[in-house]
Amino acid sequence: MSITEPVATHAQGVDEAPESADYLARRTLRSGTAGWVLLAGLGVSYVISGDYAGWNSGLGEGGWGGLVIAGAVIAAMYFAMVLGMAEMSSALPAAGGGYTFARRALGPWGGYATGTAILIEYAIAPAAIATFIGAYVESLNLFGIVDGWWIYLVVYAVFIGIHLTGAGEALKAMFVITAIALVGLLIFAVAAAGRFDAGNLLDIPATDAVGASSFLPYGYLGIWAAVPFAIWFFLAVEGVPLAAEEARDPARNVPRGIIVSMSILIVTGAMVLLLAPGAAGSAAMAGSGNPLVEALGDTGVAKVVNYIGLAGLVASFFSIMYAYSRQTFALSRAGYLPKSLSVTNSRKSPTLALIVPGVIGFALSLTGQGATLLNMAVFGAAVSYVLMMVSHIVLRRREPDMPRPYRTPGGIATTSFALVVACLAVIATFLVDPLAAGLTLAAFAAFLVYFGVYSRHRLVANSPDEEFAALADAERDVT
Repeated sequence: MSITEPVATHAQGVDEAPESADYLARRTLRSGTAGWVLLAGLGVSYVISGDYAGWNSGLGEGGWGGLVIAGAVIAAMYFAMVLGMAEMSSALPAAGGGYTFARRALGPWGGYATGTAILIEYAIAPAAIATFIGAYVESLNLFGIVDGWWIYLVVYAVFIGIHLTGAGEALKAMFVITAIALVGLLIFAVAAAGRFDAGNLLDIPATDAVGASSFLPYGYLGIWAAVPFAIWFFLAVEGVPLAAEEARDPARNVPRGIIVSMSILIVTGAMVLLLAPGAAGSAAMAGSGNPLVEALGDTGVAKVVNYIGLAGLVASFFSIMYAYSRQTFALSRAGYLPKSLSVTNSRKSPTLALIVPGVIGFALSLTGQGATLLNMAVFGAAVSYVLMMVSHIVLRRREPDMPRPYRTPGGIATTSFALVVACLAVIATFLVDPLAAGLTLAAFAAFLVYFGVYSRHRLVANSPDEEFAALADAERDVT
């Protein structure tokens, strides 16, 4: 049989054929570049911009009380989800992350749908962050820039260039920038604590909504409306498993890295949510483009935090760019997306997987609609969370004997909780911005049409993710 002869290998109407050794040799990443400390830093860097900007729009949807309740529920969901992903990443360490897990559990359609939702999240989130970077640069009056599109172009071009130099170099750079951003949060916390007034937390007047009070000024529905902004505190931490093929001892280090990073982010998110509105008032923070700076007023410390806050935004922008490139790489290598997107350069970085989503993200950033882009990214994320938690439950039930170096505490009860909250989060995106959620749903549907019409007939049977699934199928046939 030739290497290009299609072979129907799965029951969901897909055709797979093996590719040559040269095909896979041109699509390899550099392994062994990250231990658990760098992976934990990667997880924090994905998210840390959410502490500096974006979350505060939730104050305008649910008030401080609504955002606190939504934040507590979402933090619990993320921690439960991370525990489930830690198990799956230890059992299936590949660059596809959530797509790899879902491919094994839910077949080609489920794997592709999950990977697409993750890719939508990671392609749009940097565009939202770019608009926040622009707001910070303009507030600092750097270089006299008053039009953000120049900033968007520069950050995309510079950081794509750095990523093209190799994963080891990029991860180390991300780690340093993230450490600086964490120092900035500590400086903010010390300064804001001296300005804290508990009365500021509840300064948004109560409306006539059902259940409205000083604690919940927008009523019970406001809690739900605040959910997408609570997600911004943790959005993209689930991307740590995307580094599995470039990690040392991934079965051990990926679970440790993602759990440590999530623990850090819970602490920083709670700190910001308490101190920023407490220092300047929830009403003032609700519409702020750079809330931590404005919370400190016109002070020297505010200026320092402003500069460091820019580092925090850059850290997340930089790291999510890494995530979208690895998700694109994995889907392309297996044939779900055009195969040219997964070719790596001499430094083992996927060139087009970095450039093509970057061009799309830059185009989206030109809209300047950071809040809308945020909600679009959250929609993609929430859909992927639903599918990944279903994957964990399916794998636990269908493959109980699959080797799992790490096992989720609580098992499927833990991930079932995350699944229920993720389903509610998907609905919440339509509640906050129906147009943004609808447009993202349309893009998601277009990806599925592409798979149904074209790429499901061109999958690569000997790609790592497809081999994981084929092995599982063979084992089931034997037993």
